[in-house]
Amino acid sequence: MLPLISREELRKGIDAGTLVVVDTMPAGYYEKEHLPGAVNIPGFPYEQAAEFTDRHAPDVLPDKAAEIVVYCANVPCRNSELVGARLLRLGYSNVRKYREGIEDWVGAGLATTSG
Repeated sequence: MLPLISREELRKGIDAGTLVVVDTMPAGYYEKEHLPGAVNIPGFPYEQAAEFTDRHAPDVLPDKAAEIVVYCANVPCRNSELVGARLLRLGYSNVRKYREGIEDWVGAGLATTSG
């Protein structure tokens, strides 16, 4: 299980530019809506999460020491756990998970981005 980050801590990190945020939803969902500044590494279908992470991480996460936060839709969603665990196996040293996901973020009235 990945270490967790709270919504407030995540919001502060995004505002300060100190976090690299990774949306682990399929590309279509990412295009529709994601947290500000987030990059995309799809974690679904689950069977392809490791392959997608291996393919996309070197391009979107060049700094293996960066503070990285992965998220997906909500608490039951497994995408972020699969991608985050794979990032750790690939040598990324500081990976946390926003367990509550984009549903919690939007429910709190916080801004998202599209495209």
